Amino acid sequence: MNPNLARLQPYPFERLRLLFKDIEPDPRYAAIDLGIGEPKHPTPEFIRQALTRNLSGLANYPATAGTPALREAIAVWARRRYHLDALDGLSQVLPVNGSREALFAICQAVVDPSRENAVVVCPNPFYQIYEGAALLAGARPYYVNALPEQGFAVDYAGVPEDVLARTQLVYTCSPANPTGKVMDLAQWRQLFEMSDRHGFVIASDECYSEIYLDEAAPPLGALAAAQALGRKDYSRLLVFSSLSKRSNVPGMRTGFVAGDAELIRAFLLYRTYHGSAMGLPLQAASVAAWSDEAHVVENRRLYAQKFSAVLPLLQAPLVTSVPEGGFYFWTQTPLDDEHFASALYREYNVTVLPGSYLARLAHGRNPGGNFVRMALVAPLAECVEAAQRINHFVKKL
Repeated sequence: MNPNLARLQPYPFERLRLLFKDIEPDPRYAAIDLGIGEPKHPTPEFIRQALTRNLSGLANYPATAGTPALREAIAVWARRRYHLDALDGLSQVLPVNGSREALFAICQAVVDPSRENAVVVCPNPFYQIYEGAALLAGARPYYVNALPEQGFAVDYAGVPEDVLARTQLVYTCSPANPTGKVMDLAQWRQLFEMSDRHGFVIASDECYSEIYLDEAAPPLGALAAAQALGRKDYSRLLVFSSLSKRSNVPGMRTGFVAGDAELIRAFLLYRTYHGSAMGLPLQAASVAAWSDEAHVVENRRLYAQKFSAVLPLLQAPLVTSVPEGGFYFWTQTPLDDEHFASALYREYNVTVLPGSYLARLAHGRNPGGNFVRMALVAPLAECVEAAQRINHFVKKL
């Protein structure tokens, strides 16, 4: 077996299952799960219809590169969303089976195992796929803490030069999971300049880019930042996005990677051997989803409604705020996050995710400690009920 498999840590939800396994929640309360970030809004009917209309495509092997129609639909969407002067669907866009598998795969394609002591930099807290991808590629993860006293900004510029000299890939996540922090243009400028000096690739995870509250101020994306800074070839930059959160189709496993044409070409070669082509019915449904914005606006309205209703109930007893993007509250706890989550589950049958499960001890600190992540994915009434229970629970502490 690959010895690097032994370096992998349990996934956060497995750790949560073990934390709760001997706990019997109060039977007076129905279970409400704010722990997992799985969208629960209904899949739009027009996407379902596009899928079923194209079931004949099950009889054909799909090409790894995807259909020209899908690549162009993604390019059109990205050019419109980020006001890009250009993004070529055939050379700068590649459909993928959701951002998760592609975020893992890009590390395997980019990291050169012949270079000694390879490093992959990632934010902390983080999406655990980044860490697993680095370990299985034979690299060492270097964690950059996102701390409340820094407004949860990830200080990539603070990574030591000797670490950067060995860095081959940097993961970013904006809006961030779990903090909701969005990288601004100055932060992108710093990171691009670092990439120029050290030659590393940037993998920008933007799967939460379409969940935000202000319709007039969508989060800045890496492609838009690159264009604003004169980097119109998107050199050493790849952006990863998904329909899962945007269009409420997590089961379709559909997204894209876009950016540097040379990297796209190499990644396509890797994926041809990896066996990761998207089925034709899913591609047709994806074309429909990327081509429509009305359902995305409605999706944001539903999340905004929940944030507005829940915030006053949480903010009085806890330290929390509405995120810049995404559908999570990243909330400070008055006691250890594991104890908070287990006691809340026992007494009120509400599940939240301990923040320390989403982070690693780095530079003397686990930045997820004494935080919990709450996903506002349940229906409005359930989210409000959960917040009311949390309010009562905290006031009793």
